[in-house]
Amino acid sequence: MDLNLPIMMTGFRLNLLPLKEPLGFIKLVEWLTAIFAFGSCGGYSGRNVISLFCGDGKNETLNAQFHYPFRLSQVPLIEGNTTICNRSVSTTHMMGDSASAAEFFVGIGIVCFLYSMVALLVYLGYMHVYKDSDFGPIFDFVITAVLVFLWLVCSSAWAKGLQNVKDATDTEAIGATLALCQGGNVTCQVTEFASMRTLNVSVVFGYLNMLVWAGNAWFVYKETRWHSQKFSSQPGPGRQQVPAPI
Repeated sequence: MDLNLPIMMTGFRLNLLPLKEPLGFIKLVEWLTAIFAFGSCGGYSGRNVISLFCGDGKNETLNAQFHYPFRLSQVPLIEGNTTICNRSVSTTHMMGDSASAAEFFVGIGIVCFLYSMVALLVYLGYMHVYKDSDFGPIFDFVITAVLVFLWLVCSSAWAKGLQNVKDATDTEAIGATLALCQGGNVTCQVTEFASMRTLNVSVVFGYLNMLVWAGNAWFVYKETRWHSQKFSSQPGPGRQQVPAPI
């Protein structure tokens, strides 16, 4: 008996044909869209410039630098006790914290990025094993369906978190945070806003990932025995039932 036969049967066999089929091609698209989703969010850094117009005609400038994961309550507007507009001001931080939503979104993106790579490896090298067992397609379908739901949840959470970041970095929120801006002789205004285009793009790619993974779920489902059993149970056109012998 040849003991090497099972190893040869389950060994790596490179086959690029799955990339020409929806099952493999969509996985490649998922890999790319996941990169754009977590990369556009996780690598963000921005700066707002706040101008303070003092009552005596003197102007002051503050910088608010914030970045992923957007723990704005730890971002200082004023560090240490200092004098601004002839008023003593203590250390002041921005308000808000969107870290949980941002980290959840990036985490799901990284998980999908890694899973897409593993799935592509299986499709291109172990498709003969994948199709010869019930476990592979069913496991793939369940994970894909779960990730569709997680993309919906994390994208919605991050969309709300991003809006909170925008609200916390606008003129009204900054003015409410700085005590000296609440006096009648000092006017505070954000005169230079950080561009948040990449963050807006990350939300778009989040929902795009949800749609792509939802489409992929159908093609993965077609590989499961559930679909094959349903298809085989349907009588074909023109097929007649043979009466049982008496």
